[in-house]
Amino acid sequence: MNSRSLFSCCVAEVIGTFLLILFGCGAVHVAVLTGDLQGLWQVGIVWGISIMVSIYVVGPISGSHINPAITLGLATWRLFPWSRVAPYIVSQLAGAMIAAVTLYTLFQPYLVEKEAQKQVVRGGPGSEITAMCYGEYFPNPGWMAGGDELYNSQMHRDYNTRVSESVACLAEVIGTAILGLVVVAVTDPRNVEGPKNLAPVFIGLTVAALICVIAPLTQACFNPARDFGPRLFAYYAGWGSIALPGPTPTGFLTVYIISPIAGSVLGIGLYQRVLGPAVASVTDDTGVTDHSRDLNQP
Repeated sequence: MNSRSLFSCCVAEVIGTFLLILFGCGAVHVAVLTGDLQGLWQVGIVWGISIMVSIYVVGPISGSHINPAITLGLATWRLFPWSRVAPYIVSQLAGAMIAAVTLYTLFQPYLVEKEAQKQVVRGGPGSEITAMCYGEYFPNPGWMAGGDELYNSQMHRDYNTRVSESVACLAEVIGTAILGLVVVAVTDPRNVEGPKNLAPVFIGLTVAALICVIAPLTQACFNPARDFGPRLFAYYAGWGSIALPGPTPTGFLTVYIISPIAGSVLGIGLYQRVLGPAVASVTDDTGVTDHSRDLNQP
């Protein structure tokens, strides 16, 4: 078990989450505001790389949860002490908000230019066009940012009927369940077929692949800190009710907080109770020593 101090682990979580959001949401800024990143794969792979970098940088210190859903999922299945859950989550939110402030400082002229181009008022109808650089929306409003057309409220209303809140919740549960499953599978020391030091690469690529499938529906959150930290900043930065609570009264809570947590608990539990015991049985049969899991247990 990692014996590093709680303070060191919390600092690591701040830094790790900052890196995740700086690069990941930074890619969203570039795609929405400049159009220089075209296609989900280009944005998705930047998110994937940001996860790889964060895990390699702070993983040896804190386990690099960088995600309240993962922290809570691990704690639920006794892979992480509950006493450290709240400090980790606060640190993750802090890192996400610091990254959001940094990106706003860097991209503010581009945000103003995009709003003027689309003729939307920040905090008013249609300002999801720029608010999506911070918080997330279902369905993904990225279609409104491209081209030279002005914001069309009727098209926006029609488009929003494509993804209901319940479908958005399901997408986030499935996506985060797959992420949680992969995280514990590739970091399980009993898994002799696992990627060992390349685990961060496979976790990052998993997120990139999930973004390619789920981002059109929900912008692919899987991480309450990734959404709520930047969303809270956007609320105070002028987007107001468009940022929080957003177009639907409960969507930010059900889709982007509750659903990722539920998905993480489900995915990690699937490995711990169904797949993990089979892995342990195979390693025992081959004579490989069964070490207790120490990753994510600072």
